[in-house]
Amino acid sequence: MNDKIQLFENQKIRTAWDNETEQWYFSIVDVVAVLTDQKTHQSARNYWKVLKKRLKDEGNETVTNCNQLKLLAADGKRRLTDVADTEQLLRIIQSIPSPKAEPFKMWLAMVGRERIEETIDPELTINRALETYAKKGYDADWINQRLQTIRARKELTDAWKDHGVKEGIEYAILTNEITRAWSGMSTREYKDLKGLKKENLRDNMSTLELALNMLAEATTTELTKIHNPQGLEPNKEVARRGGNIAGEARKSIETETGKPVITNKNAVQLNSAVNKMIEASTDLLNSSDKDKN
Repeated sequence: MNDKIQLFENQKIRTAWDNETEQWYFSIVDVVAVLTDQKTHQSARNYWKVLKKRLKDEGNETVTNCNQLKLLAADGKRRLTDVADTEQLLRIIQSIPSPKAEPFKMWLAMVGRERIEETIDPELTINRALETYAKKGYDADWINQRLQTIRARKELTDAWKDHGVKEGIEYAILTNEITRAWSGMSTREYKDLKGLKKENLRDNMSTLELALNMLAEATTTELTKIHNPQGLEPNKEVARRGGNIAGEARKSIETETGKPVITNKNAVQLNSAVNKMIEASTDLLNSSDKDKN
């Protein structure tokens, strides 16, 4: 568990990251202090105490399930503090009558509306994903490749479901087997290499990394259909075999190019490199035009 200090409107909010669950936890008292303009830590604690009782009386399980973690206090000692994960925190914010909480509430309402619309018309999900990737600076080729990986992933999870694999933790276990087999790292190690926490690993891969990951998953899908493994353990072996095929392809590419396929660059760095290339090309064209004039 790694704890840090985050800033919101120049006020400190204590946070903790849990590597095992891949969850951020936030000090509820600190968030309450910021959103309600409490002048002291004690007044923020009192506000949260009253709010927590009201929410519990209403039967709110979100508050009932809140954890306590030892976070660094003002006196330099670690003290047990009520913390909430992202979902719990957003639910608590909904119950805080404050102008500062209103933007969060409006955002939640907008997201809720969009999810309802996507249920009615699933194509909207794809369109919004395309818009989101474009706004983040991904180029068209990468976006097209990413959409193909989403399709390959869906085919794989459908195959797992048909072969007795339980959704959730067992999917994660098999994904980890595939990732380790083709990349030489576990999913967590791969994320650590790129400096990621909650972010999606595939969203932070280069086009070549995506292609090899898709090869690993597509191959595993085909092997699953052919060999018909049932349950977790037999599917583990098939996942390793599918990943190993992509792993051999990775090694061949590295031998031919003389450089590693797997990069420690994340989406921000990858997009920055692309933008710099575009800017350099634009400068070169502008310079050429000036010379002609």
